[in-house]
Amino acid sequence: VKIVGSHAGVSVGPDGGSHQALEDIAIMRALPRMRVIVPCDSIEAKKATEASAKNDGPVYLRLAREKTPVVTTEDTPFEFGKANLLWNCEKPQVAIIACGPMVYNSLMSAKSLAEEGIEVLVLNLHTIKPIDKEAVIEVAKRAGRVVTVEEHQVMGGMGSAVAEVLAQNYPVPMEFIGVQDKFGQSGTPTELVEFYGMGVKSIVEAVKKINNK
Repeated sequence: VKIVGSHAGVSVGPDGGSHQALEDIAIMRALPRMRVIVPCDSIEAKKATEASAKNDGPVYLRLAREKTPVVTTEDTPFEFGKANLLWNCEKPQVAIIACGPMVYNSLMSAKSLAEEGIEVLVLNLHTIKPIDKEAVIEVAKRAGRVVTVEEHQVMGGMGSAVAEVLAQNYPVPMEFIGVQDKFGQSGTPTELVEFYGMGVKSIVEAVKKINNK
């Protein structure tokens, strides 16, 4: 079974809450054997589609409606269950773990933070299930603090999956960026991302907050 979830997140825009899938990651990752993939851009979406077609098991592929900036290349590796470190540094203070279109916002946040002297890592966790435990634990050990970023409810989503891994293996302070137990509404994609606290400014603030703990 291959399932494609389109129009995910609040960036669907004017269609409003009835058309904005904000709970789908939580629902799908709870299903036994279901693989949950959230590509960060069109190039990765193509790779994920091809990989899903070749995979024997059930797959849920989560796609956004709004045009998403391209942050990967044809040479960027893609493999189910293998996260990609897209922003690296020698002495990270915080690790940002993101999926989907929020990877771009996370990279822009990393650039802004670096200009202020705050070094971070950005991990593209495109596979929510099976999750790349080794990569999650590694960035947590390197940075000592984690901020998760997703265009989804914070409860039960990608951030929860990361927290489950770290709680069992390497607990660290965490902040969760996403929709905070609210329904969607109408607006432009950019307005809604900012309203629900998933824009670059919100990510930067979360990194600074946790970095001061």
